[in-house]
Amino acid sequence: MKSYKKNYIGKGTQNENLEIVKVTVKVEEALKFKHEFNGEEYLTFEVARLREPDKFDRTHTVYVSTLEDSPENEEKKPAKAQKKRRVKKDSDENLPF
Repeated sequence: MKSYKKNYIGKGTQNENLEIVKVTVKVEEALKFKHEFNGEEYLTFEVARLREPDKFDRTHTVYVSTLEDSPENEEKKPAKAQKKRRVKKDSDENLPF
C-alpha cells in the first residue's frame, strides 16, 4: 500500500498586513527532492498553516510530499463501531386496544 510522507524542509511567517507568507527553506534538505522536467530542475513543495504559531511565532510549515510504499502488515486504525439501533418491542399491555 502506498501513502504520502511529509518531508519538512522549512518554516515561514505570514505578513500581518498582506496575504504573503515569507518562508525559509533548508537548501540542503530541499535539494534532496528536486526533480527534472524537459531538461529543467524543479522543486515542488507545499506550504501549510500551523494550528498555532510556534515558539518563534512562525505561522506556516513547508514540506515536500513523497509517495512511499508502506508495509503491508502495518496495523490499520480500528474502524469505529456502529451504534446498534434499539428496536422497541411492544408488549400486549402497551397496545391501545
